[in-house]
Amino acid sequence: MCSRGSHGVSLVASGGQTGVDRAALDTAIRLGIPYGGWCPAGGWAEDLGSPPGLLDRYPRLRSTPSADPAQRTEWNVRDCDATLVLFPDGVDSPGTLLPEAFARRMERPCTRLDPRDPGAPSAATAFVSRHCLGGSLNVAGPRESGSPGVYDASRRLLRAVLVDVSAAQPPEDG
Repeated sequence: MCSRGSHGVSLVASGGQTGVDRAALDTAIRLGIPYGGWCPAGGWAEDLGSPPGLLDRYPRLRSTPSADPAQRTEWNVRDCDATLVLFPDGVDSPGTLLPEAFARRMERPCTRLDPRDPGAPSAATAFVSRHCLGGSLNVAGPRESGSPGVYDASRRLLRAVLVDVSAAQPPEDG
């Protein structure tokens, strides 16, 4: 876990799958926020099935020993201060329920929001401000193939949240 004390989010983590995970990584990169996290063995993702897979595009990700995506999900929850699950209403994605189950078991903060909900940016900003200032944020959600458009909706939400959280830092003591 990252130490508290700095402002904004010090690390954005995800498993790198298409959809929400990629939106988190791409947004962090674009905003200059360090990224990381665990991905399945060989860097597997639905669009990058052969090694090095994700690891070529996102070299700061680490590969788990197992190809089972559940291991990367568990390890990303374990290694972060809090988890934000972006899960559009009406989407059926059993794997997206895993981060919430792991967070409950590990007693880690976790919230689920619909990235298309107009209230999601303020709710996500409040959650991240409360649990991740100076720390690490795990972002999870469905694949693009199971929820078309979730990448773009999540990218817009995460950009707004991460910019707001960084801008809300108090002035430094002189």
